[in-house]
Amino acid sequence: MRIAVVGSGYVGLVAGACFAELGHQVIVVDNDEPRVAALKNGQVPIHEKFLPELLQRHRGKRLEFSTDLHEAVRASQAIFIAVGTPPTDRGDADLSYVESVAREIAGAINEYTVVVEKSTVPVYTSDWVRKIILRNGADPNSFDVASNPEFLREGTAVTDFLFPDRIVVGCDHERCCAVLREIYLPLTSGSYYESADAIPQPDSAPIPPPIIVTSTKSAELIKHASNAFLAMKISFINAVASLCESVGSDVSQVCQGIGSDSRIGPRFLNPGVGYGGSCFPKDVMAFRAVARECGYDFRLLEEVMRINEDQRERFLRKVRSALWTLRGKQLAVLGLAFKGGTDDIRESPAILIVKALLQEGCKITAYDPAAMERTQEVISSNVKFANSAYEAAHGADALLILTEWEEFANLDLRRLREKLRYPIVIDGRNLYDPEVMAEQGFTYYSVGRAAAHPDGVPAALKPERSRQK
Repeated sequence: MRIAVVGSGYVGLVAGACFAELGHQVIVVDNDEPRVAALKNGQVPIHEKFLPELLQRHRGKRLEFSTDLHEAVRASQAIFIAVGTPPTDRGDADLSYVESVAREIAGAINEYTVVVEKSTVPVYTSDWVRKIILRNGADPNSFDVASNPEFLREGTAVTDFLFPDRIVVGCDHERCCAVLREIYLPLTSGSYYESADAIPQPDSAPIPPPIIVTSTKSAELIKHASNAFLAMKISFINAVASLCESVGSDVSQVCQGIGSDSRIGPRFLNPGVGYGGSCFPKDVMAFRAVARECGYDFRLLEEVMRINEDQRERFLRKVRSALWTLRGKQLAVLGLAFKGGTDDIRESPAILIVKALLQEGCKITAYDPAAMERTQEVISSNVKFANSAYEAAHGADALLILTEWEEFANLDLRRLREKLRYPIVIDGRNLYDPEVMAEQGFTYYSVGRAAAHPDGVPAALKPERSRQK
């Protein structure tokens, strides 16, 4: 198939590279000329596993980059719109980029074309895309509009695309549906997985993946509902973690107990400093805005967002509890990206926490395997950047773990303790066992578990000094 992907961000670039991997002829279009020039020269603008390999494998062969949307539309049978849909001040999605692309597509269609929403958009967007294309002169029989939401996680986006849990295709006409079925046939038939050059298969991937065909409106709702539900699951376990701290229980044991229920499952039951990134925060707000426009007060989503914001404040209170006063304290921060495996700092809880600590007068030395360059674009003062976790820890009053990078879970604890001025670790991702940390001489704070001290007495069982007097 001849495919154009409009937008070279996370979704567009990954989709374009993966469509080429499936054997299609792909043009990725963007109006950012320096970005397109960099892609043509082989530069990879985002940190994503397997993406550099795919770009190198297909660039200049099955994968091209262009700034000419008109020419790309005329050369393609399917156009995937993967431009940004940032939140407005009201919290709903800004669809101006989608509308702009739809207008340009209208003037270039010269044969039957399927226009596919790949960006995360609210319900009814497909209707508006069709209206815009018709208003700008396209023959109503020359195109159809479909919805094909992405379910890509940053850090594992390539494997999520090629080994999906499911492929959702929203279309209202069989002719349109047939085109999308053909595009994904290498996956649904299983033929891609027989290739010797296929990307390595992750554990528990359904092969071949199921394809779920729905109406366009249902597909649009599936994406927002999925992200809202996962955000709700994270906020739920964070609320449970707060309760665990109050009663003196261990949230990791609670997670094991409820996650073993097949109806619930263990995924996304990871207490921490809250969710972030480019999807969950804006998609939850956009889903709430959609509900509001439809006359439904989706108060559950309000609580999901409130808990997420409160989780960062609770973590800051842990830092104050561990250090008493913060002004002038030297802190080591491990992790700046919103999650491990990516360099994305959009809505990152780590960045928000760092900014709050800076406002309280802390001095910070930070280390992240991928996100330091992006962080320097938004935080330019009072933060030093280190080349390793141990360099960041040197002379620090405490170490904060804010992102769940794998290397942060495998630190040499003896070396770490020697680097720190005081052996205090405040772990916002629960990467370590409190008993092990205490045995290694650390005072250790985590989320939803009692603090651990080198003398082995949990903080919850220690009498307050005022009571001892």
